[in-house]
Amino acid sequence: MNIKNNHLFRFYDYLRLGQKLSVILLLIFVVGSIVSGLALSNLLNQNTQREITTQALILMDTMNSVRNYTSTQIQPELESRLEEEFLPQTVPAYSATEVFENFRENKDYQQFFYKEATLNPTNPRDKADDFEAKIIENFRSGQVAKSVEGFRKSNNQDIFYIARPLQIKKSSCLVCHSTPEAAPASMIKRYGSEGGFNWQLNEIIGSQIIFVPASTVIESTRRSFFLTMSIVLGIFASVILLINYWLRKTVVKPVVKMTKIAEVVSQGDLEVEFIKSSNDEIGELADSFS
Repeated sequence: MNIKNNHLFRFYDYLRLGQKLSVILLLIFVVGSIVSGLALSNLLNQNTQREITTQALILMDTMNSVRNYTSTQIQPELESRLEEEFLPQTVPAYSATEVFENFRENKDYQQFFYKEATLNPTNPRDKADDFEAKIIENFRSGQVAKSVEGFRKSNNQDIFYIARPLQIKKSSCLVCHSTPEAAPASMIKRYGSEGGFNWQLNEIIGSQIIFVPASTVIESTRRSFFLTMSIVLGIFASVILLINYWLRKTVVKPVVKMTKIAEVVSQGDLEVEFIKSSNDEIGELADSFS
């Protein structure tokens, strides 16, 4: 390794001044591009996650509005029919899920998936899997207060998720979920008496979760990265080229001229003059030679 380094230093020593400046500026460009790329990639990834999280939270608030509308407007109007026929449309969770599925017809939200995962659900489709159950238990234990986000693995696919606790805040929910005896007979007939009971007021019984494939996050980040990085590299390259041009014009060329004049003087021609082209250190060097 030391031998290779010595060869590199020897090679560098044999370069002309202009070539050395070009090598240094090229190294600055390469290192700066790599560092800028890593920093930009991390920043854009965080920004993309924040943007998707913001969209997910807005969607959750929208679903909460649907839930509230269902429990305050729809359910009271159809409550008298529940003994004869159970209507899933009166259940806030069912309404929110169905509305979200219709909402996904918008191409901007086709990659979003919504679930009201519950530990003890009435409808089996709301049953929390092991990963979702851990999230709910964290909410129930107080380890997480408002929301949690991150990535999970499902069917060999990385998925980004954002979750909020699902809490029983209205006593009207307990009409169907307190005990099997108190629940509408039509609901028992449809879903049975095993799940969705013994809930308590203010109890966290599940979690609202929105899933987005990680590929969506990565693709959005990649597009922003390539666009932004192209602009950064273009500006960076332009600055490096300008600096290289300026150094060659103000440093390399005057030094080369003085070198040639010094060679002429060394051959005995003492009539030539060292031309002073500036008042900086290069100009002072020309005066010294004169």
